[in-house]
Amino acid sequence: MPADGVEGRTVLIAGATSASGRAVARALLDAGARVVVVGSDEGRLRELEAEVPGVIAERADLTDGDDVLELAMRVHARVGDVDGVVHLVGGWRGGGGIAGQTEEDYRVLERSFTALRYVSRVFWDDLIASPAGRIAIVSSTTVGAPTAGSANYTAVKAASESWMQSLAQGISKAAATAAAVTFRVTSLAGLEDQLAASVVDLWRADASALNGSVTELSPA
Repeated sequence: MPADGVEGRTVLIAGATSASGRAVARALLDAGARVVVVGSDEGRLRELEAEVPGVIAERADLTDGDDVLELAMRVHARVGDVDGVVHLVGGWRGGGGIAGQTEEDYRVLERSFTALRYVSRVFWDDLIASPAGRIAIVSSTTVGAPTAGSANYTAVKAASESWMQSLAQGISKAAATAAAVTFRVTSLAGLEDQLAASVVDLWRADASALNGSVTELSPA
């Protein structure tokens, strides 16, 4: 079912203090959305508030289940239910072939998947109840072409994509107005504005067509 756009919707951006998070926040605000930005670093959140006036900032450790529950309670108290979640928690560590895939690197990378699981579960009821629920992540083109040097990174991204497909299946049974969407990039550098526009467009498209979709973003 198509939505009428993101104007008036409440969208939460997880991992919002990155360059891509700032771009998505600006685009959503410009389109009339209410935007909640979440990060773990208080200083960077304050910088984001100053750089993108109008956002609602919340600090939380998204890898801590209790912290995510408390985040949800604060968000609900401040703005009510959310209509969208944009998950931008990530980062790159790798190289060195298979032998170079360290446990330390894997534990750091796995945090993004842990955060996705917690956040999507906590806000699941909101997304299902919304007349235009959307959840989106940014994954990697390496999922389709894994390399030895990116084994840890790609394994985490593949797990995240699998989780999104599970969300999509659950959505298909529960809500015709919601969608779980994956964007793939080789690198986000230089694609921040394209990602931002693509996120805004999620609320202009038919939910059933979007749900479970995987879209590659690449330089024009």
